[in-house]
Amino acid sequence: MNNENDEDLFGEPGHELVSESDDPFMGFLHKIIRVAVKVLAVLMVAVIVWGIGDVIYVLYQRLVQPPFLLLSISDILATFGAFLAVLIAIEIFINITLYLKTNVIPVRLVVATALMAISRKVIIFDFEKITPQYVVGTAAVVLALGITYWLITKKSVSP
Repeated sequence: MNNENDEDLFGEPGHELVSESDDPFMGFLHKIIRVAVKVLAVLMVAVIVWGIGDVIYVLYQRLVQPPFLLLSISDILATFGAFLAVLIAIEIFINITLYLKTNVIPVRLVVATALMAISRKVIIFDFEKITPQYVVGTAAVVLALGITYWLITKKSVSP
């Protein structure tokens, strides 16, 4: 990353958790939270590695079943779903590492991750099994997240 991108990303509004506090008890609690976040980062790396193994396994299973080396549409969608799950886990890991570096939860990145997660759901929809209410609810979530992301990234124009 270059310095402009770093400043833009780290300078965005978010929820701060200061590492030092005047109150010793609150300082102790903040240290516990930072340790917990580091544990979550390690666990997320394990999830990412496990997810990559799952993608490989799912793809292998689909390719060795007759007809050999051919994928049906449902196989392709299952593979896309597995790929996107790994990408979402990577985005969550990036959220965690940015938090550890800056003590700020980058709201824009969290909303972008949520958009990716709901997009994954839309991509793997099985329209034979879901209800119209589910589709409408998902559309409302996509719209709300899209508007939220647009509002967060919109640059304020001064007169």
